[in-house]
Amino acid sequence: MKEYLPFFVVGITAGSVYGLAAVGLVLTYKTSGIFNFAHGAQAALAAYLMFEFHERMGMPWPLAMLLSLLLAGVAAGLALERVAYGLASVGTAARVAATVGLLVAIQGALVVAFGSASLAMRIYLPTEIVELPGVNVRVDQIIVTVFVLAAVAALYLFFKRTRLGLSMQAVVDDPALLGLQAISPTRVRRLAWLIGSSFASLSGMLLAPTLGLDAFLLTLLVFYAYGAAAVGAFSSLPITYLGGLGIGVAAALLTKFLNTTGPIAALPATLPFLVLFGALLVVPKQHLIERGSLTVRRPLAPRTFSRRTRLVGTGVGLAVALAVPSVVGTKLGLYTTALAYVILFASLSLLVRMSGQVSLCHIAFAAVGATTAARAIDAGIPFPVAVLLAGLVAIPVGAILAVPAIRLSGVYLAIATFGFGLLVQRLFYPSVLMFGHNLFLTAPRPKLGGINVHTDTGYYYVVLAVTTACVALVALIRAGRMGRLLRAFADSPTGLNAHGTNTTELKVVVFCTSAFLAGIGGALIGPVTGTATQVSFDLGISLLLLAVLFVAGRQPLLSAVLGAVFYIVIPGYIDNAEVRAYTPVVFGALALVAAIYGGVPWLDRLRVAKRLSQRSPQRTRLRARLGMAASAAPVAGPGEPAARRLQGVPS
Repeated sequence: MKEYLPFFVVGITAGSVYGLAAVGLVLTYKTSGIFNFAHGAQAALAAYLMFEFHERMGMPWPLAMLLSLLLAGVAAGLALERVAYGLASVGTAARVAATVGLLVAIQGALVVAFGSASLAMRIYLPTEIVELPGVNVRVDQIIVTVFVLAAVAALYLFFKRTRLGLSMQAVVDDPALLGLQAISPTRVRRLAWLIGSSFASLSGMLLAPTLGLDAFLLTLLVFYAYGAAAVGAFSSLPITYLGGLGIGVAAALLTKFLNTTGPIAALPATLPFLVLFGALLVVPKQHLIERGSLTVRRPLAPRTFSRRTRLVGTGVGLAVALAVPSVVGTKLGLYTTALAYVILFASLSLLVRMSGQVSLCHIAFAAVGATTAARAIDAGIPFPVAVLLAGLVAIPVGAILAVPAIRLSGVYLAIATFGFGLLVQRLFYPSVLMFGHNLFLTAPRPKLGGINVHTDTGYYYVVLAVTTACVALVALIRAGRMGRLLRAFADSPTGLNAHGTNTTELKVVVFCTSAFLAGIGGALIGPVTGTATQVSFDLGISLLLLAVLFVAGRQPLLSAVLGAVFYIVIPGYIDNAEVRAYTPVVFGALALVAAIYGGVPWLDRLRVAKRLSQRSPQRTRLRARLGMAASAAPVAGPGEPAARRLQGVPS
């Protein structure tokens, strides 16, 4: 037993921090209905700020921690509460895109400010050794474990025993009714975001001395809290904390049992995502309630163009695409890559824009296609067959992902797809099934008989032909019966199911079709440079794709073209590396703005603002009198007539 005790100690310490981050995440989700995908980025921000104050500026660590907590926890929490208020009435896809955009923006800003290389951070807590029966424990490990336990216990008691804590449980379901009880919903949400953001900041500062400062790694490791949150069904704070402890201990023990190399060596680091994916499949569906979903406004439909406008626009676009090789010179490879990304954006738009679902692992489909095509061509299979095979092999992967999509929706589907993408990257990217131990494959250009397509120009036209066919397929789907069913599914899955449509079959078909197109797009990316590498298909690209898609607009096909231009072409013309480093920050910020303001026309917003400004003083006084009367009224039970009358008070 003594052999395993040190691993228990390490696991309990790390698991405590995971539990702390997860509790903060669950708290903000329960009170605002917004699942904050930028939770880990907040933790990274706090860790970097403390490094700046403590290591570089020489402040004592308590003062540095306090300042970092005030900036990354308190100030950021206040700002995020305002963001959550703006996202309260938008759809799930927009909510996910907004917080993902915030994650991308914070990560990009940290890379710009501190660089992409990992930085070492000294342990600031006491490190003396305490001898316990059978094991030696450092003082800092004891401090972290006890502090987290006390913080979670205090929050639980506050949540259950105080009036304000009980109000947090009602603010999402019916903020108007809560307001009638003389409790400000805004104040309740603000306090919840302050606590949740502070927990995220503390977790980042506690993890940084052990893991080092890396904007991507630290953000990803705090994502381990997702597994703990899933164990607690995104609702129970004590079970969430215990889930974090269990994940930390299990991962530490696996590092001892699996002291080996190869893909299986990544299993301890992948365990939280296995727990996340498994919990979402095991937890009863009635416990996975999407909070705040009843207040969502209907998103705007894409602007429709006349048939003549579509034909003219398509013709002009093809003419420009055909003329590109003669005018762009040495930048032709950039445009070839952009064409492949048009397919990726179109396939993602099929899920997000047409069916209203969210996928955060789309680049994994492209990676499957890229590795399949590279190995097929290396085996002597003709290029057209290899590209088609790449799409076909991606279909079963899409079908596997459709399994959680059958029982999950909204934010839970987004979380499941993110966990699935991390599993694929950690377990399968290094295996012989995909990139292999060296994490790259040779991706030769096609050989099409006597046609010279080895040159940059020749391959560009090959990719253009495939892209045109894929975009035409998406256009046919959108104009046909399946497109109408997908739009109806996005509007009301229950209503569509009530009319006799098999929505389960529809989900499987749309995920498989999207995976098929993404696999073809991935197969076309590798031959541009001659190699297919893991770096080109990192999971972080999936987050960027979703952010850029929202920036590109609501039109499913036009947004695919614009997304490729924004993501590939425009940054390719920025020669200054320092300026180019800001592109994730810009994309993330624009995605946040587009998610909040993209669902309501600006003219409508101006009209609403004008009506509010013209509201009469008499109406304002009436509202004040009604609010005073409601605050003076006794609290009624949920089934009493007084409660029904209070809910029916006119505004």
